[in-house]
Amino acid sequence: MTGTRQKNRLKKKSDTMFQRGEIKNILSHPNSLTLFRVAAVPVIVVLLMFPSRLCSFFSALVFSAAAITDFLDGFFARKRGLVSNFGKVMDPIADKVLMSTSFIMLASLGWIPAWIVCIIIGREIAVTGLRNIIAQKGKDLSASSLGKYKTGFQIASIIPLMIHYPYFTVDFHAIGLIFLWIALILTVWSGANYFIKFRGLFKL
Repeated sequence: MTGTRQKNRLKKKSDTMFQRGEIKNILSHPNSLTLFRVAAVPVIVVLLMFPSRLCSFFSALVFSAAAITDFLDGFFARKRGLVSNFGKVMDPIADKVLMSTSFIMLASLGWIPAWIVCIIIGREIAVTGLRNIIAQKGKDLSASSLGKYKTGFQIASIIPLMIHYPYFTVDFHAIGLIFLWIALILTVWSGANYFIKFRGLFKL
């Protein structure tokens, strides 16, 4: 009986470890991380529909976690060789939906100028169209350093803008606006750079 109990305990322990390993693999899979960014969007929308210190703080927390997965999914995809067609298509879409929705909600609250949001989202749509043309021509689609800086400053602006309210005498909204203006400049600059770089594709 003692031997049977010990075997059962070992089996339960191994099953638990297997389940934990499976859960860990699922949560760290690049496609799961991409889908997490998509799932974070309605959560952010609902939180910002009821602006308050608590909701704003949690919306910034959810956005930050989603932004971190943007780095992690690429890291795991390269490290484990898990690059897939689903990831190639959904990853940039998830990024744009997350960023665009966040900017739109901030504008709807009057926390940032709507015209800045129009320029940022308009640039993303235009560059996405251009990237589709580039892909059809078989050209290099890797993001430029300007594009990476643009994304970095957009993220850096959204987080304090979502926090919005001052904490410990720190004006997070003012900090967010500074980053937003830098992000706007880089957004226009990187977008223009894309079209100038591939202007040859527009020749008839």
